Amino acid sequence: MTPILSILIQMATSTHRTLGLLLLAAAASAAPIPHLDSATDRAAFRRWFTLLAESRYFTTNPNPEIADCAGLVRWAIRQALAPHDSAWAQTAGLDILPALPAILHPPPTPNLFRIADTAAAQFADATTLRRYNTYFVSRDIAHAQPGDLLFYRQFDRQMPAHVMIYLGQSQLAPSPVKWIVYHTGPSGEVRKVAVAELLAHPSPEWRPVPGNANFLGCFRLNLLRD
Repeated sequence: MTPILSILIQMATSTHRTLGLLLLAAAASAAPIPHLDSATDRAAFRRWFTLLAESRYFTTNPNPEIADCAGLVRWAIRQALAPHDSAWAQTAGLDILPALPAILHPPPTPNLFRIADTAAAQFADATTLRRYNTYFVSRDIAHAQPGDLLFYRQFDRQMPAHVMIYLGQSQLAPSPVKWIVYHTGPSGEVRKVAVAELLAHPSPEWRPVPGNANFLGCFRLNLLRD
């Protein structure tokens, strides 16, 4: 190969790479940001999201999509926004189709999770969920609403972030108690704990209180912005 031909090939390769990056950037900037526009749909989503997340606590059938804390959040969001009928209920592991209000105008995209300021995808880990898919509400759990997420920083663990779902009162086992549900992580399980119990957790790092440096606060999904 002559030096001139080699230079021409390198220039062509570089041009193709640049064009590819420009096309990817254009596609990312055009990616719709998922949102529920009506207050009615946002209220319906909270009901579906929390019920579905809680339902995983009561089932013994493993779900490969739910392998960690972020997996539970992603699965519950996807299923809350899916069309709901009897066939869907069976695939979601529900014995019956819940009599909940329909979400009339779900986001028209399968890429429900932002992974950058202008890009969306079908996957997001706990850190990405917090950074790009939620907004801060408070470090006082008394201000949390059903469907809000509690984020923790984990200084000494393999996974640097952890997320829990605030249920409020249970829709599956009604009582005045307010609950939280979460997945413990790889090779773990879904657990459900009362807010009062978490506030008195024997390990201070898990208490959702302002004085806990591990507790980042209560966050709300961008889907639910007014």
